[in-house]
Amino acid sequence: MTAQILGALAAVVLGVGACLLYFLGSNLLLEFLFSDKQTSTGQTLSRDRKREALRPWLFLLPALLLLFVYLIYPVYETIRLSFHDFTGERSVGLRNYVWAVQNPEILQALTNNVLWLVVVPALSAVFGLLVAVLADRVWWGTVAKSLIFMPMAISFVGASVIWKFVYDFRGPDSEQIGILNALVVFLGGESQAWITIPFWNSFFLMAILVWIQTGFAMVIFSAALRSVSEETLEAARIDGASEIQIFFRIMVPQIMGTIVVVWTTITIIVLKIFDIVLAMTNGQWGTEVLANLMFDWMFRGGGDSGRGSTIALFIMIAVIPIMVWNIWRFRQEEQAR
Repeated sequence: MTAQILGALAAVVLGVGACLLYFLGSNLLLEFLFSDKQTSTGQTLSRDRKREALRPWLFLLPALLLLFVYLIYPVYETIRLSFHDFTGERSVGLRNYVWAVQNPEILQALTNNVLWLVVVPALSAVFGLLVAVLADRVWWGTVAKSLIFMPMAISFVGASVIWKFVYDFRGPDSEQIGILNALVVFLGGESQAWITIPFWNSFFLMAILVWIQTGFAMVIFSAALRSVSEETLEAARIDGASEIQIFFRIMVPQIMGTIVVVWTTITIIVLKIFDIVLAMTNGQWGTEVLANLMFDWMFRGGGDSGRGSTIALFIMIAVIPIMVWNIWRFRQEEQAR
């Protein structure tokens, strides 16, 4: 344990030291390349402009290199592999894409992904907004916010393990240790293997992600609601507006930009959802999603890098419209200012 802590501290020190050395070295390099010695005033100004123009790009160079290594090159390699066989060596043309279009598993995964996209961002945003509004009206609101935010500190796999105990199923003659089944039996019902029930089991898995992301949405909305003018709210109350009218006609319109950001952020998380499905069902009983299917084809049964890369491209293509729309919206807001 001590060795791990010391290793982590050493890594931090080395990282910060490397950044400082790069900063100092970059400045020294610019001073050396564009020295002001024995030059006229006009030449000095020209060199100053060159230094200032080059300095930001020199500081951005490490980030651009990392962007290329960890983003641009993997995208290129994924596209290349999607046109090759399972070994990644022999070209097969569009055969992997024809297989993907005709494969019923991918159709099932796409359907489930769409279902996740409709349900999870909506419920997370709604619950987060309601908690953000209501928690500030009670004296124990801070405690409630802390408890609701706590799942954000848990990994998706850890959350899945917790919810396995919620959905746990034992035979009808056995004592139920799953919270949901124990409650159903207590109320006179019959215990169920909830995560094996077709169609509805996807909603039981979605509940886990909603539980996690509600805390994220709540924190962002709480900060956004503080920007709503108290004078505006008081004026609306004096004019006879109800709390529901104030919420929908004043609060929501003023934080609409934040709502959209939260919605799109959770949407991107949903498109990449993998851990929960893998830990809870491994895609069985009709719960398959694209990311888990990609993992199966890429790494299991010997692996098929061609088909796995093809599924990965489907996920990337699904993310692109959201990113483009976010960039367009950001530019519109910048122009409006």
